[in-house]
Amino acid sequence: MTDYAEEQRNELEAIESIYPDSFTVLSDDPTSFTITVTSDAGENGETVEATLKFTYVDKYPDEAPLWEIHSQENLEDSDAKDILTLLQQQAEENLGMVMIFTLVTAVQEKLNEIVDMIKHRQEEEKRRKEREAEEAEKVAFQGTVVTIENFLMWKAKFELEMAELRRKRQKEEEQAGKHKLTGKQLFERDHNLDTSDIQFLEDAGNNVEVDESLFQDIEDLDLDEDDPDFDPLEMGSDED
Repeated sequence: MTDYAEEQRNELEAIESIYPDSFTVLSDDPTSFTITVTSDAGENGETVEATLKFTYVDKYPDEAPLWEIHSQENLEDSDAKDILTLLQQQAEENLGMVMIFTLVTAVQEKLNEIVDMIKHRQEEEKRRKEREAEEAEKVAFQGTVVTIENFLMWKAKFELEMAELRRKRQKEEEQAGKHKLTGKQLFERDHNLDTSDIQFLEDAGNNVEVDESLFQDIEDLDLDEDDPDFDPLEMGSDED
């Protein structure tokens, strides 16, 4: 008759010695414990981690223990499901034998695969962004491909813009024509200017000041206006 309790105690002692820093007993009845499994570090130092919780059933190892992922770090939900499926497969293959070390080792290998997949995903994402950047640059360099549809749209827009431009130009010409003076209007404007000049002179005539010092005393001049040889212009030249 199999002594299940004895086999379980012996396995616990072995597990504790193998995983001293990551093994934690949660309870003795039923026997329950956790083992934290961490992947090897990737190229950039990234790791994934899962803390597995195991609980012995009465007839373990003839019956599979209970398990769950107690906590996780950097694991996608899909990866966690894959780990649970893996545990189920390994437990079925190892019934009748103590299997905790085997289960933990399988999960350790799975976590290492996940790190590699993370690296692959990152590289794929990087390549995808590079392709998108190249495509965007190519489109920017080539411009828009001309099709019948977009050409007709451009043509219609161009014709509308030209029609609007002609309308504005015609309006400006009409406005300019309204302010253009006729010959009669030009004549009347010039006549009004002449009249205003005369009026200015008349208004200023009453206020003209004369500097009398500029003239000699007429009484001191010996002028003989009856002299036929008298010439006022010669007077000015003689003084010079």
